Amino acid sequence: MILSVLANLYHGVKLPDVLDKMKELGIHSVEIGAGGYPGKEYCDPAVLLKDRTAFYKFMESFNAYDIDICALAAHGNPVHPDRDLAASFDADFKNAVLLAEKLEIDTVVTFSGCPGDSENSKYPNWVTCPWPDDFQEILKWQWEDVLIPYWQKTAEFAAEHGVSHIAFEMHPGFCVYNPETLLKLRSAVGNVIGANFDPSHLIWQGIQPASAVRELAGAIYHVHAKDTKIDAINTAKYGVLDTKHYGDELNRSWIFRTCGYGNPEGWWREFFSELQLAGYDGPISIEHEDSLMSVDEGLKKAVQFLRPLIIEDEKPSAMGWA
Repeated sequence: MILSVLANLYHGVKLPDVLDKMKELGIHSVEIGAGGYPGKEYCDPAVLLKDRTAFYKFMESFNAYDIDICALAAHGNPVHPDRDLAASFDADFKNAVLLAEKLEIDTVVTFSGCPGDSENSKYPNWVTCPWPDDFQEILKWQWEDVLIPYWQKTAEFAAEHGVSHIAFEMHPGFCVYNPETLLKLRSAVGNVIGANFDPSHLIWQGIQPASAVRELAGAIYHVHAKDTKIDAINTAKYGVLDTKHYGDELNRSWIFRTCGYGNPEGWWREFFSELQLAGYDGPISIEHEDSLMSVDEGLKKAVQFLRPLIIEDEKPSAMGWA
């Protein structure tokens, strides 16, 4: 495993300055936003694919700091019921795939997306319960008529261009939000589909990330390091389905925290051990979304917390005692 950072956390800071911060922290691998919700502030594939000068300048920025790119992040909703939005997200993802091919990167991180409830919808419709029966009809249409056909076609495009790992972040609000739905889509589309395992989105759903890692063994293509703090008092009153703004920290049932401020060291040791058991030896990409800390402080604390805990050697030594 290698410590990495989702480097689009510094909005408005020039790329060389961001990479300088990474180098100061001893980070030698980053994940870069390349479209969709992460934006294209540092990496616009449409430009880099057409402009050779811009491409080589982009690469030189990383070479100068001895930092490589482990994955491109192009999270979006390419099955959004607004056709213009869907087309924009689709184009961003495909351009990210083409740039990944040029960079010889095999992993693009994204969301599964979520359609509406019919062809006439205006907004996505995330189904969270089985009854009334209307919801089952919505799910059937979403998966069979929209989601599976889209990703079958798009996964084929990715594979043709050297992207063997489409890493879905299991995120509520989208059709793939837990291990069960991830494996459902993987079964329908193929092994090009896997997980970007972000434990923070599973914690508040009541899923034990270590157990989820075991369920997804062999299907984990990328890992985000982000923590979640459950507020026991607010959860006891409201439950975990919380639509209050992330900035309303005092009243929310849960909030995102930098690693170590939601769960203790032992929890993270177990998580990394399960990743090792599952055969995962890729990036552990820190994603800072802690609203109680500045980016600099949250990132620094995450690096200091995680560095002693991740299992860095790809293979354990021989069991001399066995």
